[in-house]
Amino acid sequence: MAPRVLRLVIISLFAAVLGSNAIVVSNAQLAQAGNNEPLNGVVLKGVYVNMKQDDNGSPSAPSNYIDSSLKMISEAGLNHVRFLFYWEAYEKNPELFMKEIESVAKAADKWGIKVIYDNHQWHTSSWLESKGTGFPWSLLQGNSKYDKGGGGNTPDTTAKAFWNDWWNRSVKDKQGKDGWTLMATFLNKIVSVVDNHSSTLGYEILSEPHVDSANQWSKIGEFNTFMVGELRNATQKTIAYSMNVPVDLNSAINITPENLAKMGPSNKENVVFKISVYGVPNRDAYQKERFDTFLKTSNLTGIPLYVGEWNNVVRTQQGGVFKLNPGLSELTKDNAGKILDAFKKTGIWGTAFWKWDYNDADTASFNLVTSNNGKLVPTKYLDILKNAVATIYGTGNSSSTSAS
Repeated sequence: MAPRVLRLVIISLFAAVLGSNAIVVSNAQLAQAGNNEPLNGVVLKGVYVNMKQDDNGSPSAPSNYIDSSLKMISEAGLNHVRFLFYWEAYEKNPELFMKEIESVAKAADKWGIKVIYDNHQWHTSSWLESKGTGFPWSLLQGNSKYDKGGGGNTPDTTAKAFWNDWWNRSVKDKQGKDGWTLMATFLNKIVSVVDNHSSTLGYEILSEPHVDSANQWSKIGEFNTFMVGELRNATQKTIAYSMNVPVDLNSAINITPENLAKMGPSNKENVVFKISVYGVPNRDAYQKERFDTFLKTSNLTGIPLYVGEWNNVVRTQQGGVFKLNPGLSELTKDNAGKILDAFKKTGIWGTAFWKWDYNDADTASFNLVTSNNGKLVPTKYLDILKNAVATIYGTGNSSSTSAS
């Protein structure tokens, strides 16, 4: 039997043994199942790459923040970082932005950490609201539909107008340049700086894009297909595309495995599907249904799941909306172990814990480290994470660097 045919037979048999809720595994996952652990690490927030476009002055970060962070991550027995950056931070100061990106690649080489560089957005852009960060102002200024301060969250009318235009590929800058092409050009600048580093695992196209109507699923697939095609001109490393927000299984946008599968690019080689999990997957009926939806999506596409964010949070209803409750959210040895055990049993390709950041967060378990007189100090949650990974996956740092 030819080697390729034999591999396909093995993959089919392996999937059948795992059962209906298991992920259809790639060649890389078979290798991991044999003698390697998957990637386990943290989401690392930087300094200049996280600045809002109208920030004044320089952020105050601990000295040698990047190198010290990657050293501590490695010493904790972790082997992976999902490194967040924002496009608008590049537009604010391209030189400092790219200098920090390169410093991550060099420090990750030094400390044996595999990095996925994540093109992040949260509430779309600081142009639309002060707490948002993401798309550069050059794509929003001068368009009456995108009023400054109009709101960048999923329910906001202004954000919906922007994202509808984005999926229709009609967002342009003042020179009439197409937003999709501009984003591909931006990401390829990062590729040109870090792709030759041994630590570079890959790139995430766009974190948690907004979906506002059921007719947008296929359009997102067209966007991801375009972006993968553009990036493949410069890199053969792993490319991640992200789940959408909001993730409400009862919403009108009709979140089903079949619709989520439409988001996948046509070229699936060495591609992973990034999801977020903020609770034990079988904690309740809703959490289980949500996690199973992602597993079934992976089965339909054959694309491995990458948990690019995970933690344990509690949401309570406030005025008809369920919002994160920092006071009730807590990470423990027990729930951390249960979450990672669920990931291991379902063959998750890799994980990144939310989050590593020298700035304090309202939710205590979001703080793996804190800054004390300019020095990084671990919190109790780093020990919980470190011990959970060691217990569930073992303490080695071996990892697969390909999704297929």
